[in-house]
Amino acid sequence: MMEIKDDDLVFVRPNLVIEPLVDNWYAWTHLISPATAALNIKDRHLKIMESYIKNPQIHAAAVRNPKMLGGPFIDYEGKRVGEIREMREHTLEACADLLAFCEDIAQLNQLLQQEAKGYALYTLYDRVPAALRGYIELFYDLNNNPSYRFFESLLYKSKYYKEELQSFNLFLTNSDDARSFVLSTPKLAGENVLRFNVPFRDKRIDELFAMVDAPARYGHIRESLGIGPDDEPLFKSFFTTEAPVPYQRYAGEGVLTRYFGHACILVETKDATILVDPVISYGYESDISRFTFADLPDTIDYVLFTHNHQDHILFETLLRIRSKIRNVVVPRSNGGSLQDPSLKLLFEKIGFEKVIELGDLEELHLPHCKITGLPFIGEHADLDIRSKLCHLVELKNGMKILFAADSCNVEPRIYERVVEAVGGADILFLGMECEGAPLSWLYGPLLPRQLERDKDQSRRLAGCNYEQSRAMIELFQPRDVFVYAMGAEPWLKFISSIKYTEESKPIVESNRVLEYCSSEGIVAERLFGERIIEY
Repeated sequence: MMEIKDDDLVFVRPNLVIEPLVDNWYAWTHLISPATAALNIKDRHLKIMESYIKNPQIHAAAVRNPKMLGGPFIDYEGKRVGEIREMREHTLEACADLLAFCEDIAQLNQLLQQEAKGYALYTLYDRVPAALRGYIELFYDLNNNPSYRFFESLLYKSKYYKEELQSFNLFLTNSDDARSFVLSTPKLAGENVLRFNVPFRDKRIDELFAMVDAPARYGHIRESLGIGPDDEPLFKSFFTTEAPVPYQRYAGEGVLTRYFGHACILVETKDATILVDPVISYGYESDISRFTFADLPDTIDYVLFTHNHQDHILFETLLRIRSKIRNVVVPRSNGGSLQDPSLKLLFEKIGFEKVIELGDLEELHLPHCKITGLPFIGEHADLDIRSKLCHLVELKNGMKILFAADSCNVEPRIYERVVEAVGGADILFLGMECEGAPLSWLYGPLLPRQLERDKDQSRRLAGCNYEQSRAMIELFQPRDVFVYAMGAEPWLKFISSIKYTEESKPIVESNRVLEYCSSEGIVAERLFGERIIEY
């Protein structure tokens, strides 16, 4: 291998991972918004670390049990207990004001339950914990249930938005099995990993990953990121002088659609590129054919997000491609509720400059297509969460593609009225992960009181089953139906922890959908890995 020198023009290797962290834990949206971050640190991170310190071998045994995949267990083989204890102490010190903020939220919930009995609420503001005053508004719903909302933009301006907790790791990955489940294990120092205490908005991230396609002087990027002599040999291994194969932009008169795995779809015409829910594989040798970062165009006109879950908004992918993105389109939140933080505020705070909010039946008119937000229902454990949206993309040639993602058709009359308003779709992309995790798996730290187990188990983060999917197909009348792989691709197990068999309910139910479509003369397929669809 040729030795890289400071004056050499180099490219980022296709298998270089950027692993974003908040307080040493894998970053996702609820670790950015200040209120949700505080509660997750207190009631998820600290509890997991305390459990590991007390019983490390229980965690080691749980990680080895396939039935416990995705559970709250630290994956360090029962070792490195001292480092986890030190991390816990650091969190208690660095996040002391966030932990106090959590206690104040608990006091506020108690105050409202005890004192808000339907009378005017202005008398209670003086009794709101001091740390929350000026950041919340109290209100009743129409059934006289008391609640509150945050002025989230003010929280981002306060000491409770701790950008200094953000950092990222850089390392090379070489196989689908190289990484274990990341959401329940804090990141300790490791071999062949470089840690950068840099906030996500830092433009040096864009400068680094622009080198995927356009080379830069090695010495410049080394100095820009402040690489010292001890770290330089590893840092140098992240680059190559070998140019990637140039991307060939689609130049046809039709539409080219490429499936990248999970719910990630790239739509190209000769005039526009649209990327939906980007979760993308790195480039390395594999027996499973898949598109990777190398298969993305140099610029992406619009990135669309369907909803605020970790497997649809993946910072690891987004930071790597941010320099390519011109516009981000997000569903509009409900305006300050704890469980539904604003995606627009969040993306702007971490460095995305052009963020567009879209609501139900709102239209985004673009030079070469129209994007309409359609209702996304269910899949959020019956919580009042509005930042979820199906996207109907109508192209210049009249073709209409519906990205329904994990919308769970619990009330078909809604989509019946939608079809009356906007018509059907030529192509339907649909998720069918109909055995989703219970409410507490994702939203547990936000609940004032623990939910009874039977209620928790009944409220799932689940997509459509066969009957719900069939109802959508009958209403939208697509000529092609594509069911997502629902996290089954092996390169996604570090965030999905999913392993299906032929008896798994999502496989059984989606097989029934494929059979139904075949009987109706509809082209249908459950996607997996790489797929090109051209019209």
